[in-house]
Amino acid sequence: MRTTSFRIAAVVAAAALTLSACGDDGGDADTTEDQAAGDDTATEDAAAGDGDGIIIGTKFDQPGLGLMGSDGTPTGMDVDVAKAIAEKLGYSEDQIEWKESISSAREDLLESGQVDMIVATYSITDERKQRVQFAGPYFVAGQDLLVAADSDITGPDDMGDAILCSVTGSTSAARVNEEYGVALQEYGSYSECMEALSSGTIDALTTDDTILAGFAAHAGDFKVVGNPFSEENYGIGLSKESEDCEAINEAITELWEDGTMEQIIEDNLGAADYTANADLNPPEAGGHCG
Repeated sequence: MRTTSFRIAAVVAAAALTLSACGDDGGDADTTEDQAAGDDTATEDAAAGDGDGIIIGTKFDQPGLGLMGSDGTPTGMDVDVAKAIAEKLGYSEDQIEWKESISSAREDLLESGQVDMIVATYSITDERKQRVQFAGPYFVAGQDLLVAADSDITGPDDMGDAILCSVTGSTSAARVNEEYGVALQEYGSYSECMEALSSGTIDALTTDDTILAGFAAHAGDFKVVGNPFSEENYGIGLSKESEDCEAINEAITELWEDGTMEQIIEDNLGAADYTANADLNPPEAGGHCG
């Protein structure tokens, strides 16, 4: 397990370096408010590309989806989707400011104007739509389990006394707690769950199969069980005041029609032999604005 621990440590270290470089949210409150105020004009003129910039929230600790590098630039499927949508709205890549958006803080970030949109494996739910609106979905994933390569666990109903890990504020944590009654350990980030899984403190990690495929591809010695037990509709989170929802829906449709989305998936999750479920993708974007 030495190789596995080293790889996970590298992933966690990259996230830690990023957090150290960015500082805490509280220390940048005044600056963030000024940026959000300045972005009102950018939001109104997004389709024409007349704004000065756009602030996009994503994850910083999810390999293959949203992982912050030591150079201060995030990479992953969600990052590439965000770049492609921003371009269709008229923003170049150097006009994007990235902000970490952990699961439990996403609605707060949108409502407070700290970000213009969030692309962060953000499942569309009726509860979340009470506070924010969603463009999309742009992808449909399924909840699954990540376990050690030699594990006999085949699904959430096969856990026994094993301990399952998920992230506070995620739909994954709520579902396994309500539907399967397994022993659940919640942490604030997926990297913390991966550390616990590597050390043997917990026995499985549950979240969307896309997230798990990213960790399996980068950490090694783990496998995705391959028994999804939900459908997770990934949406682009927007504040209720945003006027870009329908324009983003059009952009999402174009990404699937011109093959860009398939290429993004292959580029970021192909190493784990992950392919989009053809029965669920491409999804029909729309119906979640407002």
